[in-house]
Amino acid sequence: QVQLVESGGGLVQAGGSLRLSCAASGLPVSIYAMGWFRQAPGKEREFAGRISWREVYYADSVKGRFTISRDNAKNTVYLQLNSLKPEDTAVYYCAAGRSGPSVEWAYWGQGTQVTVSS
Repeated sequence: QVQLVESGGGLVQAGGSLRLSCAASGLPVSIYAMGWFRQAPGKEREFAGRISWREVYYADSVKGRFTISRDNAKNTVYLQLNSLKPEDTAVYYCAAGRSGPSVEWAYWGQGTQVTVSS
């Protein structure tokens, strides 16, 4: 049974940082594509970034501020959020899917809330 459990969200002031974790069980993060998405109140869920094999991709809205990394030994993926802005306020979700040209995100975590105050 696959489980993705996010943690690390919270309340932070604009300009601050947070590190989110996604602990996976039932699948190896070293092989699967691992993605981060976010959903702000009243908005659609949007892609933030993903890590596949040795490649990392980011949405333009977070590029240069967010960093995805992976610890294969802990089977955990991280999202480092720096220079946070109030518009980064959202529920952040971790997802997993089979790596390939187009990833179908088959597994999702429950989400962790990030709130950035101005």
